[in-house]
Amino acid sequence: MKTLTKDEIENFSAIFHGRIVTSEDSDYDEIRSIWNAMIDRRPAIIARCSGTADVVSCIKFARDTGIDFSIRGGGHNIAGSSIRDNGLMIDLSMMKSVFVDSKKRIAYVEPGATLGDMDHETQLYGLATSLGINSTTGIAGLTLGGGFGWLSRKYGMTVDNLIAAQVVTANGESIRVSDDEHADLFWAIRGGGGNFGIVTRFEFQLHPVGPETFSGMIVFPFESAKSILQHYREYTAKLRDELSIWSVIRKAPPLPFLPEEVHGKEVVVMAFLYTGDEKEGEALIAPLREFAKAHGEFTGMMPYKAWQQIFDPLLTPGSRNYWKSHNFEILNDETIDVITDYASKIPSMASEIFIAQMGGYTSRQPLNKTAYVHRKANYIMNVHARWDESHEDALCIDWARAFFNSATPYAMGGAYVNFMTEEEQERVPAAYGENYARLSEIKEKYDPDNIFNLNQNIKPS
Repeated sequence: MKTLTKDEIENFSAIFHGRIVTSEDSDYDEIRSIWNAMIDRRPAIIARCSGTADVVSCIKFARDTGIDFSIRGGGHNIAGSSIRDNGLMIDLSMMKSVFVDSKKRIAYVEPGATLGDMDHETQLYGLATSLGINSTTGIAGLTLGGGFGWLSRKYGMTVDNLIAAQVVTANGESIRVSDDEHADLFWAIRGGGGNFGIVTRFEFQLHPVGPETFSGMIVFPFESAKSILQHYREYTAKLRDELSIWSVIRKAPPLPFLPEEVHGKEVVVMAFLYTGDEKEGEALIAPLREFAKAHGEFTGMMPYKAWQQIFDPLLTPGSRNYWKSHNFEILNDETIDVITDYASKIPSMASEIFIAQMGGYTSRQPLNKTAYVHRKANYIMNVHARWDESHEDALCIDWARAFFNSATPYAMGGAYVNFMTEEEQERVPAAYGENYARLSEIKEKYDPDNIFNLNQNIKPS
């Protein structure tokens, strides 16, 4: 492995406009830390970029010295792809600008911005685009992996709303990509992960959303989990695009609308967002209340920006995380049996199983529209093990793996790259299905030496 010399670091610092951080700096440990505490690596040098020119300098420096590098946006990736031992961390987290053209309904977003940063600016104009569900998630990683959230049934995946991007390629060139410029690379970055370059600016199409939406959650007893999920399956099969309902099974946090005796016990949560009228929304969610007798609910009109942050307290940085994920076309009874079985064995207070409802606009797009291919998945399940102490590692990881293996016979066989851990390289072809061969050819064209390799890696053809 390449070891940088003092002269190489000094020469790089002289041309770098941002800040260079090494282990000698007092804030090195703070800056190198990422969301998943399972990942503890020590880069040789952290280059905190101030703009595209700095990113170009980093690529040329890595090329000239032969040092391996990683790319950090929001640092939220479950696999820890933003950091590697003894390498160069290209840190984009200081590049957080979000500019909104409200007339054209376009947002211009730098790669260090989070969902919260973007929502803060777009909601000033009552606009939004399809993003995730945790405001601290980085825009860059979310988008490059496909991206989905509460608005996906109405407006598609995050990549369906990307209309152009500025990309620094493996040879250190900064180019604009769109349907009309380097269209092959534009297609590839919409779901192909960080395999093809470093995006230094995203251009997103925005839509009228908010500033208030009808949203909330209804919390049910776990004892009725099987019948609740069966009702959920039947009801979500016929919903209009404007309504998204996600199911979450976990131990109940101490929410103020829940009786104290429920806190810490397994519950089934129906969380929803409706982008239409409040009265219509009330009528649409009324059948949910018939699934079972609820412990409590929190529903009504609230700022869209606030709803986007509602799960933040359950997903704070600094905990240990391990995920496994499946796509499902249907939730048959056998799948529901597996879910309820393992939900009864949730190994920690913070672990959960969430089932994201897809379909709608997303499912009506061609499979080859973007690199993201799993348009026919009506449900995406994330088995999210989360805990705080290292002595719990085996317990929590074994639970997630066993759950994943038991559910595999009923799944579609694909994978969502943003939910894949670093051990799942063998699932990469499945993650891209029929699009993988084309992605490999584009990789060969733009990154034949595979310098962008710390990711769910697509090999050059």
